[in-house]
Amino acid sequence: MTKSRLALVAALVVLIAAFFAAGGHRYLTFEGIKAQQAAIEAYYQAHPWRTALGYFLAYVAVTGLSLPGAAVMTLAGGAVFGLLWGTVIVSFASSIGATLAFLASRFVLRDWVQSRFSRNLRALNDGVAKEGAFYLFTLRLIPAIPFFAINLAMGLTPIRAWTFYGVSQAGMLAGTLVYVNAGTQLAAIESPSGILSPGLIGAFLLLGFFPLVAKRIVDIVKTRKVYARWKRPVRFDRNLVVIGAGSAGLVSAYIAAAVKAKVTLVEKHRMGGDCLNTGCVPSKALIKSARLLAQIRRAQEFGIKSANAEFDFADVMERVQRVIRTVEPHDSVERYTSLGVECLQGEAKITSPWTVEVTTAGSTRTLTTRAIVIAAGARPFVPPIPGIEDVGYVTSDTVWGLRQLPKRLVVLGGGPIGCELTQCFARFGSQVTQVEMLPRILIREDPEISRMVADRFQAEGINVLVNHKAKAFRIENGEKVLIAEHDGRDVRIPFDELLCAVGRMPNTRGFGLEELGIPVTRMKTVETNEYLQTIYPNIYACGDVAGPYQFTHTASHQAWYAAVNALFGRFWKFKADYSVIPWATFTEPEVARVGLNEIEAKEKNIPYEVTTYGIDDLDRAIADGEAHGVVKVLTVPGKDKVLGVTIAGEHAGDLIVEYIVAMRYGIGLNKILGAIHIYPTLAEANKYAAGAWKKAHAPEGLLRQVERLHAWMRG
Repeated sequence: MTKSRLALVAALVVLIAAFFAAGGHRYLTFEGIKAQQAAIEAYYQAHPWRTALGYFLAYVAVTGLSLPGAAVMTLAGGAVFGLLWGTVIVSFASSIGATLAFLASRFVLRDWVQSRFSRNLRALNDGVAKEGAFYLFTLRLIPAIPFFAINLAMGLTPIRAWTFYGVSQAGMLAGTLVYVNAGTQLAAIESPSGILSPGLIGAFLLLGFFPLVAKRIVDIVKTRKVYARWKRPVRFDRNLVVIGAGSAGLVSAYIAAAVKAKVTLVEKHRMGGDCLNTGCVPSKALIKSARLLAQIRRAQEFGIKSANAEFDFADVMERVQRVIRTVEPHDSVERYTSLGVECLQGEAKITSPWTVEVTTAGSTRTLTTRAIVIAAGARPFVPPIPGIEDVGYVTSDTVWGLRQLPKRLVVLGGGPIGCELTQCFARFGSQVTQVEMLPRILIREDPEISRMVADRFQAEGINVLVNHKAKAFRIENGEKVLIAEHDGRDVRIPFDELLCAVGRMPNTRGFGLEELGIPVTRMKTVETNEYLQTIYPNIYACGDVAGPYQFTHTASHQAWYAAVNALFGRFWKFKADYSVIPWATFTEPEVARVGLNEIEAKEKNIPYEVTTYGIDDLDRAIADGEAHGVVKVLTVPGKDKVLGVTIAGEHAGDLIVEYIVAMRYGIGLNKILGAIHIYPTLAEANKYAAGAWKKAHAPEGLLRQVERLHAWMRG
């Protein structure tokens, strides 16, 4: 704590102590005020301005220091100054005093509280930032909640001081009037309980609900304004139209059909979207073939004198297509039609909040619908680097068309997609150079995890160039060359094929967002609220087009909320839950994560402890010849509550599931340690990581006492 904060705390403590030491608390009681009423009124008659100023300053001091007695002073204000002037003086004095308490709380405690509990307060901060005035106004109208507690608590939030003052002035006015008016009849009141009758308390509670009702009215007005320029159909042909048949769109349509809604699914390319056709499925098929080659080359490690494999890259890529065709029926038109979904192949365009125009081969039709779910996915981003169009490139969408293995391949990008494909092509025999402008690959992972992957890449002959910024592409004497900047100098990188894997852009153009005025975020995703609604409450967005994550499993997760809210939101809506989001990068070593890692914990100032278990010590990993990697667990200091886990090693994406369940349902490391894990399995790594945490938190004092007990029992 800084010297200025300590000085303020010391001053407040001295003032509060002086108040009680001088017996001030005895004067600020109901009985004390009644006893002094005549004397105060007489002094007021003789010195009106001095009395008013002294009372005003005293009231500010009492509320500013959060001392008991403000309610009694309000009664005194009514008794001495009457209803009008008593209300004016108390209203301003109470608001100024409350603001001083608010500012003191903010100055002394807010930074510490926000840094200490930032993760827990994130939702509260977002709510206050958006609608803090409504929250505060509601609280001010309910006298059951102590006003001093509201002052101190709001000081810890991001609400602006002027907003706090203005809302407090308005919100406390009703209560001030009641108490000041009661003070004008002070002689007839026997106790403070006589002020608030059950009926009056009920009235206050109704007033407390008023801002909520007002907010609802405001929302209705905003909604009417948004819809004002559109004509609503008298009836609807469908309950839901879903645009896009990727993971998010398929799940949305499936849910709608499952609850017997009439739903139409529109896809302009192929059912299954990126995941089936150009993403998860083909990449994992390619990874499997590449890994098999890598294992064959390690044959001697497994006691096999020699093993060789002949392959044709075209055959490998044909196998990838066979895998796609095998999985394809899961996402096919036939399957979804059998489930009750109308599937249309064509281009969809939202022409009003309730109509979607679908252009199919040779015809255009307009569908009327109560709700729309936008699940248009994303596409690879190709940076506008000079010369890139001249040299040509493939992306994660088009690389599957290759049938000849590139001799020299440059992979632009060090994220998950770039890393997975980098290792694949290197294992097939390409001379791969991976170019990343940031200091390391897999930048979202902790440095030692990124290093594990980079070291493996280099051991396999991959040229990993970090801190290299691509400046230009050229064709020099018939040879393709990348010019990259590194440490202020240009580096020439010749290549035969370029794979661009620097990220993905949401598909937000071409289906009516601009015409409807639906905004996008700075990340170019469709802007939605916590219910996945756009500015039109009946139009939702989910999956890659909505963000904030670009994973198939999060797209499916969001789709549940979008579909359920679209169909039943008029009765009840659900906020999308992102509290436990896992992901994996399928390199070797495989990297999986859920929750926080050290980088994020430090960025968010969240206290944590780290427990690690080296998989090189695990029996099954040793037997499999895969004794490498780590389980890294972040926990609340001194507790077994899991904040996040990173696993690097064999089948990390499978091992992480135990921790996903633990975080989702509040299971601590003690419970994981107490569960039986089959021996010998890789999953034992999770148990041993929990055991490492337990050992670090062993009750040393108790163990010393037990040691003495055993010594005594031995005689």
